[in-house]
Amino acid sequence: MSRILLIRHAQASFLEADYDKLSSGGELQSRLLGEYWQRRNVAFDRVFSGPRVRQKDTARIASECYRDAGVQFPQTVVMSEFDEYDGEAVLERTLPRLVESDDKVRELHRAFLASENSGERRKTFQSMFEFVIGKWVDGQIAVAAVESWAAFCARVNRGLAQVVSSAGSGEQSAIFTSSGPIAVAMQRALHLSPQDTLRVMWMSRNCSYSEFLFSGERFTLSAFNAFPHLDDPALLTYR
Repeated sequence: MSRILLIRHAQASFLEADYDKLSSGGELQSRLLGEYWQRRNVAFDRVFSGPRVRQKDTARIASECYRDAGVQFPQTVVMSEFDEYDGEAVLERTLPRLVESDDKVRELHRAFLASENSGERRKTFQSMFEFVIGKWVDGQIAVAAVESWAAFCARVNRGLAQVVSSAGSGEQSAIFTSSGPIAVAMQRALHLSPQDTLRVMWMSRNCSYSEFLFSGERFTLSAFNAFPHLDDPALLTYR
């Protein structure tokens, strides 16, 4: 059997002008991941990343822990197939209309605007985001010029198929990506419905990893959302 570890990027800069960069906490999460693996002699034959800065930087920082210890770490190959879906565009382009037409969205939006601190803003934003993305996944709303949920899943599955088909027997690969592609891999392994796939996606912690085993047509889940390297509760983040 061969293995793939899919790693969700470390914490990014949520609600800042540029979300696509790691926070200081995200940089620490990435270092702890690399140090944890290196100390336990976890070796990879191939390493891939999505194209986002937060994905590539998580891979870079983890790899530096190996190289600083004099241990070889494969060069990261960037694949667009492991990019995240464009949830920001979905929310931005549909929210004004939904606030006018949907009572639930209006209520969630008001709660977000009334948030008085960063913790409350994160919580209320996530509730609003999950509700809108759920409607988008169900096909209740569509966004022109934005990749659909079905197209996103097909793209990620193409990337997984490429990695699986090119793997040697017994190889171990790492893919640094986001919660969406990890959820699609879960869907592939467990035959989840779209809404169940979303529920899995919301559970994925920053800088956690999930392990999948494969051989031939077989693609199975071994571990989901593991974070043994994050022993400080303050580092257990979702955004």
